[in-house]
Amino acid sequence: MTKDKTKVRTILDAVKAAGRDSLTAPEGKLICDAYGIAVPQEAVAASAAEAQKLAAAMGFPVVMKIVSPDILHKTEAGGVLVGVKSAEEAAKGFDTIIANARKYKADAQIIGVQVQQMLKGGQEVIIGAVTDNSFGKLVAFGLGGVLVEVLKDITFRLAPATREDALSMLDGIQAAEMLKGVRGSDPVDREALAKLIVGVSELVSDFPEISEMDLNPVFATKDSAIAADVRIVVDFAPKTPRYRPPEAEVLASMKRIMSPASVAVIGASDENGKIGNSVMKNLINGGYKGNIYPIHPKSPEIMGYKAYKSVKDVPGEIDTAVFAIPAKFVAAALIECGEKKIAGAVLIPSGYAETGEHALQEELVTIGRKYNIRLMGPNIYGFYYTPANLCATFCTAYDVKGSAALSSQSGGIGMAIIGFSRSAKMGVSAIVGLGNKSDIDEDDLLIFFEQDPNTTVIAQHCEDLKDGRAFAEVARRVSKKKPVIMLKAGRTSAGAKAASSHTGALAGNDKIYEDVLNQIGVIRARSLRDLLDFARGVPVLPTPKGENVVIITGAGGSGVLLSDACVDNNLTLMPMPADLDAAFRKFIPPFGAAGNPVDITGGEPPQTYKNTVLLGLSDDRIHSLILGYWHTIVTPPMVFARIIVEARDEMRAKGIEKPIVVSLAGDVEVEEAAQYLYEHGIPAYAYSTEIPVAVLGAKYKWARGAGLIK
Repeated sequence: MTKDKTKVRTILDAVKAAGRDSLTAPEGKLICDAYGIAVPQEAVAASAAEAQKLAAAMGFPVVMKIVSPDILHKTEAGGVLVGVKSAEEAAKGFDTIIANARKYKADAQIIGVQVQQMLKGGQEVIIGAVTDNSFGKLVAFGLGGVLVEVLKDITFRLAPATREDALSMLDGIQAAEMLKGVRGSDPVDREALAKLIVGVSELVSDFPEISEMDLNPVFATKDSAIAADVRIVVDFAPKTPRYRPPEAEVLASMKRIMSPASVAVIGASDENGKIGNSVMKNLINGGYKGNIYPIHPKSPEIMGYKAYKSVKDVPGEIDTAVFAIPAKFVAAALIECGEKKIAGAVLIPSGYAETGEHALQEELVTIGRKYNIRLMGPNIYGFYYTPANLCATFCTAYDVKGSAALSSQSGGIGMAIIGFSRSAKMGVSAIVGLGNKSDIDEDDLLIFFEQDPNTTVIAQHCEDLKDGRAFAEVARRVSKKKPVIMLKAGRTSAGAKAASSHTGALAGNDKIYEDVLNQIGVIRARSLRDLLDFARGVPVLPTPKGENVVIITGAGGSGVLLSDACVDNNLTLMPMPADLDAAFRKFIPPFGAAGNPVDITGGEPPQTYKNTVLLGLSDDRIHSLILGYWHTIVTPPMVFARIIVEARDEMRAKGIEKPIVVSLAGDVEVEEAAQYLYEHGIPAYAYSTEIPVAVLGAKYKWARGAGLIK
């Protein structure tokens, strides 16, 4: 794509010099021309006679629009005429538009009337761009014209977008089928639309002062895509980028914080009920083998450990300091940590930005930057890192080791993570509180867990991303290696600030998160339970080798619900080949149903379950199995559970392994069966058809994003 950056810079400099915050349509056309963004023939008339002449030269019909830096929404001002069919109409239209503009805004600066070649036919779409406070420049695509405001069917990607990103946007709207041609209409030129999307994304990335941009409508036909109207809003105010240390420095600090050789507890106490007492107990009782240094202004010894008045009095090196003192004393102690060259401060105290004390929190950030101390918190429960037997928290100690690393912005959510993990016997490598995120945030954790051999899945709860762009850059890379799961709170927020463009007005905060997380390969959890179940189940499941899913069920009703759940989770129910259908029928009664789901009926003995599962695992065309169990006397829950594990193990011994998830319906005995299955590496859920399929869907989403499914 050819770019004339000099031409664009000249136009934007002129707009800035004029003190304007938007471009006129003719200026927008010149910028589009400079970036190869297709727009119609057009020119600006300063009189009715000139409008006649220009329209006749272009050929009728034409569109006429007011050109004024003071009138952004031209239609509202009566400043647009469509379908002008003659020279006489053009002259009359010029006078009408000027009169309407004067009536709409008497003091508006009027440059003239734009005469534009009228585009005919095709599908109307919108291509635009917005600037998000967290993610920065985003490009958007959706249905255009009046439909964009009614249906709000629009999708976003980080800018600059690749051709592949652009093509995925065409399939990412609900009305995607309309672009492929329906009811005899022609399909649109996908490459032409992708070219426009890429062009807009590169333009706004190259020129950050372009804050919003609309091409609306774009007329997409079978052989072209041309923008009928261009709207560009600018913001020349300088932006201060968020401070980000180099990744190598981040990793070095995070290693010292998460797996320290020594920990200081500032505010350590012998008194039960004090946070400093709980932190000390957890460090000791959790089995931490490193050096523990209690810091207290008066006590010579705390819980059998020599105490020091200041971290500066400690003879050895300290990696991490846990703060358990009131907020007003933290800054002074943090300076001493800086002078001691401590890598990280775990700031448990509250009373900062969450209560409106922003200056107090900024003081800590300033100290941290000065001394290169990374700050976790403030307003947190601390963190756990089980490979080091480290419980740097005032919460209950946690010692069930595993490979899931979880973090939360909320202390309450953190306690739910701890409780679920313990109840479900889910081993974790880490549980981290981020609180106010004055410094350390989700991408710092991703950088650490990416290289951590003890972590295979990363699950994060967040209320906001301080720097969504930085998170996206890291998560895009990490998600190729390890599943990254996010529960973004605030899905129902009112959305973005008031915007001047259609695209900006439609850029609801949650829609942006949805599309960007999808773009970078992050699995989105819709609920806290999803986050926890995905963190537990996704690393247990083997990676599928293809998209074909088969349901085997003992209850027709479960089969229907499991099928619905497959649709909800983008899973493909394999059309059953005739030979495989016949093979399944050998194991099920005549009144059962093959096809997909395979309904073996409820009265079958354990061997029927085993035979059908063995067949499903052995056939190369089937890539994943969903099992629906119905509690019966013939096949009790634990008998079913053991027979399924046996079948899986027999095939595993032959080198065949596929994802299996199980839904169990029945009396309370199914809970024991579900636990047995999970303990043997098969995610299983009592009383739910939705959760097991959602877990399988999450595994598929990760595998697709990581390029592991061909």
